[in-house]
Amino acid sequence: MLQRRNLLPPLDYFVAFESAATQESFAAASRDLNISETAISRKIKLLELHFKCPLFIRSHRSITLTPEGHQLLGSVRPALEQMIAASDDIFTLESQNTVTLSATNSVASLWLMPRLQKFNRRNNQIKINLVASDNDAECLGKNVDVAILRGNGTWPDHHAEMLFGECVFPVCSPAYRKIHPDFDSLEAVAEHSLIEVSSEHKEWLNWQTWLQKKLGHSMNLKQTVTVNTYPLAIQAALDGIGVCLGWEHLVDHLLKSGQLVQPFAPEEISTRSGYYLVTSKTRTSFPARNTVEKWLLGFKSVTTHN
Repeated sequence: MLQRRNLLPPLDYFVAFESAATQESFAAASRDLNISETAISRKIKLLELHFKCPLFIRSHRSITLTPEGHQLLGSVRPALEQMIAASDDIFTLESQNTVTLSATNSVASLWLMPRLQKFNRRNNQIKINLVASDNDAECLGKNVDVAILRGNGTWPDHHAEMLFGECVFPVCSPAYRKIHPDFDSLEAVAEHSLIEVSSEHKEWLNWQTWLQKKLGHSMNLKQTVTVNTYPLAIQAALDGIGVCLGWEHLVDHLLKSGQLVQPFAPEEISTRSGYYLVTSKTRTSFPARNTVEKWLLGFKSVTTHN
């Protein structure tokens, strides 16, 4: 415990004093610290009252240090530099243990979140900063260490390793299925409330393209509910609003728990797209990132949907 702490004035008084003394100007210190010149003057005045001596000789256009001011500056400057260095060390240590992980909204909400708690328990020294976005450019931002993206595996200047493929099939809540016992085939789809996702990604399967691939022709779909993110679509299905297209791996845990069901005999489509672990070729790896990558790649061959 520090002794005689009552001798110490607030730290911000020293910071204001050091800046003004170094630049020989209250106005320059104001710009340097981004606070008003009045605030600089007040802090220094309070510091002078604390030490009961003047630290500056003030004239109309300039300030100069008094002998007491020179003595104080000689002690304050190295002390502040030491505190800055100590703070930098802490920030560096924190950044080395922080991994910024980006993912699409669907992966972040439905695939990552159910798994994060277990990872955190086993790796409590690592902090994951999760960024969810359906914009690839944002997910591949310069501060992102690891990304999980949907695509064909090609992102310029990035390594990509597939975590799992893409298999799509209808899902709904057990309650919805119970009150629609006649919902037993693809041909009945058009008679039901279909939950659609409005997406900028044109390659994303919607109900019309999914049915076209399955049946070879389009259908007149009248009862469609539209939302702007896939997690909202899944929540709408869980709430019994209608039928949603389910992506394998993203909804497997909901099927396993019985919160969602397939309304009729399995009907699915596999595409050439997949979900990839993506890392920049230009960013330097570090132990915490390696741990997160290894954890994510551990799910690479895991498939629970039947």
